[in-house]
Amino acid sequence: MSILKIARLGHPILLQKAKIVEDITSNKTKKIIQDMTETMLDAKGIGLSAPQIHINRQIIIFRVPEEDDEKKIKITALINPGFTKITDKTENEWEGCLSIPGMLGLVKRFSIIQYEGSDMRGNIIQKKAEGLHARIVQHEYDHLQGILYTSRLVDNSAFGYAEEIEEYWKKKEIEKNQSQ
Repeated sequence: MSILKIARLGHPILLQKAKIVEDITSNKTKKIIQDMTETMLDAKGIGLSAPQIHINRQIIIFRVPEEDDEKKIKITALINPGFTKITDKTENEWEGCLSIPGMLGLVKRFSIIQYEGSDMRGNIIQKKAEGLHARIVQHEYDHLQGILYTSRLVDNSAFGYAEEIEEYWKKKEIEKNQSQ
């Protein structure tokens, strides 16, 4: 396995629509997923798409931190994924991205979705997701469409360095909620 270089904001691969994976069960596809996993964990991320490691294919991997147990991190790989919203209800939450290190943005996403895709064996995975799980899948799926979260900001001013967001935005939100 290898730790790969992550494409950063400004690299053209991040703006391209990813191609379908034809050879889902091939050793090449498995190696890509293994390398993506190692890369994501090394970068301390919770999701990664193949375009982020300079591979223009429809593959995403992710983990949902609250679903991990103490001894094992559960990583899901989805090949040629898709999703549908289950409700029109949306939530605004702060997101970061391994391709935009050190930055956060306030992004609106559907709160409940149904997603599907193939695993490395060619089996279809279908799952309902909500909250952070749904947000991660939508974020990584956007990468396959050539969309970065910066184009989905709730407000253009709701984007900045993580330290500043933590200090000024999140602190203000906590104080506002405590006074209600």
